Amino acid sequence: MDDKKSIVVLEGDQTGQELLEEALRVLAADVIGFDIELRSFDLSLENRRKTNNEVVFEAARAMKESGYGLKAATITPEEKGDVGSPNAILRKEIDGKVIVRTGRRIPGVNPIAGAFAPISVIRMAVGDAYGAKEWREGDGVEEVAYRTETIDRKTCRAVAEYAFRHAKRTKGKVFGGPKYTVSPIYEGMLKEEMDAASQRHPEVPYDPQLIDATYALLLNNPGDPMVIPALNRDGDCLSDMVLQLFGSIAGAESILMGVDNEFNPQVVMAEAPHGTAPTLRGKNIANPMAMILATASLLTHLDDERASAASRAIYEATIETVREGHRTADLGGSATTSEFTDEVINKVKTKLEVWTSLRM
Repeated sequence: MDDKKSIVVLEGDQTGQELLEEALRVLAADVIGFDIELRSFDLSLENRRKTNNEVVFEAARAMKESGYGLKAATITPEEKGDVGSPNAILRKEIDGKVIVRTGRRIPGVNPIAGAFAPISVIRMAVGDAYGAKEWREGDGVEEVAYRTETIDRKTCRAVAEYAFRHAKRTKGKVFGGPKYTVSPIYEGMLKEEMDAASQRHPEVPYDPQLIDATYALLLNNPGDPMVIPALNRDGDCLSDMVLQLFGSIAGAESILMGVDNEFNPQVVMAEAPHGTAPTLRGKNIANPMAMILATASLLTHLDDERASAASRAIYEATIETVREGHRTADLGGSATTSEFTDEVINKVKTKLEVWTSLRM
């Protein structure tokens, strides 16, 4: 294949940037066996302030061109009038509809409530409680707070459709859903799209549940791979819980997707679900696992056999590295950040060489 793939690299802050650099080491041509063009944009807080967020808009335009982005964790300042969240800008500019967060078991880390097989939360990236209009009326104890939320059918359909496609690919079942009995008009829109997607994908097991039952049943999970479609607010809360069911968020990654009219991914941006960890900056002890897995996840979307092979090799190498006892301090080990990445790189190279020899 002669066409070189291009990935937009969105640099970040503090330890987030350090872990991105570790993940980029795994993407090197001498590791995965082919060249990927990397176009970098400095999304550090300092540069976002310096450019008044123009660098974020430039990065979004570049992602729309290439179709792929790999983002480091960034700082969102809390002060009003500051540059705000780059994630909010990126979601809007690439028309991001779906966020996918997948938790998986890490060898040697005890999961909670029998969480062994992967669980993916497929949530809306826009609308619902976020960006809702809010106001208050009245005074004293008579004061009343109001909020007007909206969801749209295109986003509901994108979440439902991708959930079933993802479940088919991962041999999981679509599970859970919104509180459609209490809110048949608003939340019922997502349930309608889930039911319709089930008709389009009859081969995928489908077990719809109300959101409160979903939380309860996750604590008694029999160990099946699951894919959970959710509203924006529900999915935000649910994904935080799901990742912790596995004992650590180190084995998880997060994907933001913009889709076309056929609900196929048009822009895919991968990142780790953790923050910038300022206390770990410069100490070479932070865990790069989630950022490396985000890289592996992004490669699965490149529509390239070499990228698919590299993705599988990175996933396997990362999990095997932990299983063999090469762990950073957060997982009870003594490996440094760079030592962990070195071990992953060695395993990726070995796997790809063996698979090439065996034509696998």
